[in-house]
Amino acid sequence: MRTIDDHRREITALLTPVGAALGVDVLAVDAAVIAAAPELYRRRVLADDLRAPSSLPAFDNSQMDGYAVVAAELADATADSPVTLRVVQRVAAGDAGGEHLAGTATPIMTGAPVPHGADAVVQIERADPPVFPAEVRGHLGSGPADASESAPLVAFGSPVEPGTFIRAAGSDVAVGEVLLPAATELGPAQFGVIAGTGATEVAVRARPRVLLVSTGHEIRDPGAQLAPGQIYDANSAALTTALLEIGCAVTPLPCRSDDDDDLLALLAEHAPQHDVVVTIGGVSAGVREVVRDALGPRGVAFMKVAMQPGGPQGFGMLRLGETGSLTIPAVCLPGNPVSALVSFEAFLRPALRAALGLPRTLRETRRAPAAHPFTSPPGHHQLRRGVLNGDGALELVGGPSSHLLHSYAASTVLVHVPVGTAEVAAGDELDYWRIDG
Repeated sequence: MRTIDDHRREITALLTPVGAALGVDVLAVDAAVIAAAPELYRRRVLADDLRAPSSLPAFDNSQMDGYAVVAAELADATADSPVTLRVVQRVAAGDAGGEHLAGTATPIMTGAPVPHGADAVVQIERADPPVFPAEVRGHLGSGPADASESAPLVAFGSPVEPGTFIRAAGSDVAVGEVLLPAATELGPAQFGVIAGTGATEVAVRARPRVLLVSTGHEIRDPGAQLAPGQIYDANSAALTTALLEIGCAVTPLPCRSDDDDDLLALLAEHAPQHDVVVTIGGVSAGVREVVRDALGPRGVAFMKVAMQPGGPQGFGMLRLGETGSLTIPAVCLPGNPVSALVSFEAFLRPALRAALGLPRTLRETRRAPAAHPFTSPPGHHQLRRGVLNGDGALELVGGPSSHLLHSYAASTVLVHVPVGTAEVAAGDELDYWRIDG
C-alpha cells in the first residue's frame, strides 16, 4: 500500500494544471457588497502583487488624546518647574491639521492630523490639569487660533521626545509599495488594509469549480421519508462545507443510483462546467462499487493507502463522452463519512490549496502528549479524532471506526499515529492537526 505522503503528492500533481488554468475575478472592496454576497469573498487568493495606491497612514496623526507640542519647548520641564503653555483651538479626527503656533499646546484627538510645526504629542493624563479645558471640550473648530491672554493654560512636568505618539505618514505602508504579495489568502485584516488605502477593487484567482457527487442507491436528502435500508446523505453537506471553506465553488449533485450508466450520464452532463470532479463512495473492493466500476475503465485508478480511516482511494484524468474527448481530473473518496472527511484533510484540501498557489498547503503540525493509552494498527497511519484537554494533552473522542461522524463533530484535532506504532502509552508525544479553524 502507498503512504499518505505518496498519495498526497500524486493528487497534488493531478490538480496542479487546474490552478494554472484558473482565471481572475475582480471583487469590489465595499462592505455592502461583501455583506450581500459573502460566499464570493470567502478564502479568496490574491492573483498578483497588490501595490498600495496611497500611504498608510496618509498623514501624520495622533496616537493619543492629548496635546500637540514642540518637543524643544518642553526640554527643561520638571515636576518642580513645569513648562506652561497657552491652549489653542483643538484638532479632532477629520479636521484639517492647520498650523501649530509656537509657544502653545494644541489639543488633539486620537487619529487627528498633527498640525504643521508640532513634533510630539503629550498624553492628556500627563498634562496639568489632566483633562481638557471646558472651552476645548465645547469647541468643534480647528486650525490656528490666537494665544490670547484669556486662553486657558496647561502645564507639563517632564520633557517629551520628538515623534512621541505620532503615527508617521507611510509608517505602515508607503504609496507604491507592495501592500500584499500574490497568493495572499484574503481575510478580514487583508480586506481592511486594502480598503484603508482607498482601493475600490481587487483581483483574485477564480475559484476552482468542483462537481461533488455523493453516490449510493441508499442515500436520500435530509427530511425525506426513508424506506428500509435508506440513509440520509451526510457526505454532500460535509464535503460541500469543507470545499467552500478553502475557497472552492461547489455544485453538489448526488447520484442515487448504483448503475454505471446513470453515474456516467450525470458526469457527462455536468462535468464540462467544472474544473474538478470529486466523488464520494463506491471505491472499495465490494462486488458492486459504482464509482470504481464506472470510472476505472475511463482513466481513474483505484488503490489502497496505508491510512485508517480512508484506505480505499481513487484518482486520475477521467475520460467522458462516447469518444473520451472530455477529460477532467477526478478524485474519488471513500463513502463512510469520517473516511471522506479525513481523506479531504489528508489529500484534497492540500492539493487544492497548492493549485491556488498558496504557500502553506497542509494544516500546521503540532505535538502534544497522549492523555491515555490506546492501540493502533501498525501497518497503517491512523488518524484519530480528539481534543486538547485542559492539561494540553491529546484526548481521543470516540473510537477509530469510520462511521462515527458524531465523534468527528465533537473533535477539534486529528491525531497522527504513524505506521509501525501498535501501542501508544499515556504521555507519548504525537503529531496532530487542528481542524476547528
